Amino acid sequence: MSAAAPAPESGNSLGHALQLARETLPPMHPAGRPFVLGGLAAALVLRKVSKPLGLLAGLGTAATAAFFREPKRVPPAEPGLAVAAADGIVSLIEEASPPPELGLPDEPRTRVSVFLSVFDVHVQRVPVSGTAERVAYRPGKFLSADFDKASDVNERNSVLLRTDEGHQLAVVQIAGLVARRILCQIRQGERVEVGTTYGLIRFGSRVDVYLPPGSRVLVRKGQRTIGGETVLAEIGSRKG
Repeated sequence: MSAAAPAPESGNSLGHALQLARETLPPMHPAGRPFVLGGLAAALVLRKVSKPLGLLAGLGTAATAAFFREPKRVPPAEPGLAVAAADGIVSLIEEASPPPELGLPDEPRTRVSVFLSVFDVHVQRVPVSGTAERVAYRPGKFLSADFDKASDVNERNSVLLRTDEGHQLAVVQIAGLVARRILCQIRQGERVEVGTTYGLIRFGSRVDVYLPPGSRVLVRKGQRTIGGETVLAEIGSRKG
């Protein structure tokens, strides 16, 4: 008769439980810490005045922490692909000229727009591996990000990337109706890797990706994307 398997040690069980918790509850982007700490302080103060107010403040703080979540993402290993830069819904697939501040030719190229609601993950991911050739911020309006003209008139931050194969791709963070702050952590000349977090928009926004000529789009309008994982397109065979 074989001996019974030893029961798992309590320390190992606790460690496993903590690991599961970390995987279930994604970490928070550092930009969210001041908001969450401020919310916690307000909740503690309000709780002394009124427990219901304290509870509401606590729920609001939890919602704020959820907004700034930064889940781990694993991009596809196959080269020659552009992945979604954000979580959200593909709102537009059309031909459009890239932002003039990037210095690209004023010629239409395929633009894939992803709209983010306040419930989506709001960090942005690098769509391709390569080098940041230009980073340009432009102030503007705060129209609803799902409007077609939001790409042209709203506050935005544009990044021009050159892939390791020599193709140029632009990714543009666009402020929305509620958003009042665009954070971009890429510097000109910096090496970037596909799927890594590079920025954040608060609160409700849109991200446009301008694909190189000859690219083949692999998503459809209305499709939900997962930033850093969903493949937007196969990169064009022609450089530029």
